[in-house]
Amino acid sequence: MSQSHPKMESPSPFRWSTDAFNIDFAFDTKNVISIRRIAPKGKNLEQGATPIPSSDVPLINVKLVGEGNTGNKTSKSLIGSYLSARLRYKSHETHVEGSEQTLVIETADNVTKVHISVRLVVYGSIPVLRSSATITNQSDDATICVTQLSSLSLGNLVPVRDWHEEYTLHTATNSWFREAQWSSHTLPELGIDLNGICELPDGHTSSQASFSLQNLGSFSTGTHLPMGILKSKHDKDTWLWQVEHNGSWRWEIGDYKDNLYLVAGGPIGVDHDWKLVLGPKQSFTTAKVAVARVFGGIEDAFAAITSYRRRIRRHHADNDRLPIIFNDYMNCLMGNPDEEKIKALIDPVVRSGAEYFVIDAGWYADDSNWWDDVGLWEPSLKRFPSGFKALLDEIRSKGLIPGVWLEPEVVGVRSVVGERLPREAFFHENGQRIVEKGRFQLDYRCEQVRTWMDQVVHRLVIDYGVGYFKFDYNIEVVQGTDVHGPSSAGVAHLEHQRAYLSWVESLFDRYPDLVIESCSSGAQRLDYAMLSIHPLQSTSDQQDPSLYAAIAAAIPTAVTPEQSASWAYPQPEWSDEINALTVINSLMGRVYLSGRLDKLSEEQLQLVIDGMNVYKSIRQDLRDSQAAWPLGLPGWHDEWLALGLVATSGSMYLAVWRRGGATKMDIPIHQQFASGKDGHVEVLYPKKMNGRANLNKGVLRVELPDVVCARLLLISN
Repeated sequence: MSQSHPKMESPSPFRWSTDAFNIDFAFDTKNVISIRRIAPKGKNLEQGATPIPSSDVPLINVKLVGEGNTGNKTSKSLIGSYLSARLRYKSHETHVEGSEQTLVIETADNVTKVHISVRLVVYGSIPVLRSSATITNQSDDATICVTQLSSLSLGNLVPVRDWHEEYTLHTATNSWFREAQWSSHTLPELGIDLNGICELPDGHTSSQASFSLQNLGSFSTGTHLPMGILKSKHDKDTWLWQVEHNGSWRWEIGDYKDNLYLVAGGPIGVDHDWKLVLGPKQSFTTAKVAVARVFGGIEDAFAAITSYRRRIRRHHADNDRLPIIFNDYMNCLMGNPDEEKIKALIDPVVRSGAEYFVIDAGWYADDSNWWDDVGLWEPSLKRFPSGFKALLDEIRSKGLIPGVWLEPEVVGVRSVVGERLPREAFFHENGQRIVEKGRFQLDYRCEQVRTWMDQVVHRLVIDYGVGYFKFDYNIEVVQGTDVHGPSSAGVAHLEHQRAYLSWVESLFDRYPDLVIESCSSGAQRLDYAMLSIHPLQSTSDQQDPSLYAAIAAAIPTAVTPEQSASWAYPQPEWSDEINALTVINSLMGRVYLSGRLDKLSEEQLQLVIDGMNVYKSIRQDLRDSQAAWPLGLPGWHDEWLALGLVATSGSMYLAVWRRGGATKMDIPIHQQFASGKDGHVEVLYPKKMNGRANLNKGVLRVELPDVVCARLLLISN
């Protein structure tokens, strides 16, 4: 069902009413459209607030070569271009298909003959708005060079005059071994503050103050998550946003006409060497950006974005079943498997309750010096003298689905594949193949690359019976490629990233039961371009279980629990408390089991089995759960951590970690247990170790031993 609203000479403000939001649009005197207000349905935060002047930021922020910026912002800012201020509204059209509600807004510029269409989508009552933009060169004979086209542009973020005091900005670093770690910043700390410029009589409407985060290169989350949160002091108003691109991106927040704005999108010229030449009638569509707004706190915003993430991802049975995966890498074989070592692990893995057995790196190499020789992806006869297929058949005969590690985007510099594929199969710079860490980067725009990797996957799936791939990626290419004559290296990089995701989707089309894990040195591509396609994601390469606890407790901020694969790697030399802790690290998402199961004592292995049995009893609740952090978002050095997953029944699974400090902690529990009748508390795992938990008037008192340890609790009504 659709409804058209044709061009009017003097358009009037209008409202788009969806199941989740009322979104109000306004026009300036030149018919440039902007979003005036986004408000969740059924609530009115602004009621009783002091009215503030409108600070409408154009809905579209675009820059072309030859088009400068107004005096309101610098050339580095994502807003303030002359072209953005000239784009005239033409029409809008609404569509409804099931729960998907769409608004398409058409704009145009008579000077450059540019046409830009903005597509806004809301899914049912989920308070998240998804946005993207498409630019078309409508000229019959001229080219244009685009250096920026933002996916999302919003002004008027806050309804109060003292926004510099009332709101804080939250961002998340995401470095290797230390993923998804959030911190808060006051706006004045970032230089965004009241400074008097808007009160001057000479036409100033904005200061130059802004704050931005950006990523450059193929590790889309190699420094930060592509996310941000703007939250009011008293948890009455929270914005949360994410950029959905598996490469370079940038978002920016700043002040404009005495209010705050947000602009976000994929690569741009000033940061990423992204300059796109469009010939007559050619078009380009941006990455997608999603923004949630709730009249509540951080947990409410994360609940909204979690529901949205579940809605946009490709359906896969893996996310319904949540099978347990054993992988032989972490704190186990560490990339050095062979027939004898794998066979020693099979029976303990079967006893543990795992359902997949993944052979990680090294299965294709005759020795341990394989890093710069990868690319042929044929099993080593030296490591597996009885045959790799025979070994995978044995794994399958024990009731396990076999899987293997693969790095499909690289070829080692010593690999014969480097000479078999044509020049355009690789990233180049100034005529030279780009080399990073002894590897060449494959270019998935090249048909021969896709054909080659299709053959590799087909052989492993059909001939060897592989049912699971861990797709890893361990180099970072920041400069793109100048092969194939694109507009710029940044444009070519984006085209490759989109082509790679399209190739992965084609594998699922051909092999619908195949499970493909996304991994990138742990979680260096923790973005929802990747995660809307892959059913699960490795969350870290962290090898210390106590440090991993801070990642496991925070990871639902970045990925849904049923997609988050966190390592559990028990060791024979560790205490029972540490082995139980490493198991708990994985129980609140996807169990990614490893460690020396073959060397554990009977009692130690039973501790693992007990944990896997608990997981199987709760995993159907986890797939629809929402996260809660009763001690606040976890800090890397926090002595106590707590992550709750609230099931649709209202029951909460609560993981509690003690890494130091007092042996007792009072934990305020989710609101459904805070008044009236208290819930029932049960220690689910480990049951045979010391520890107590009592709930009284919405406060959970937990007493744990004076060692590093963890417990999984069930709190039910």
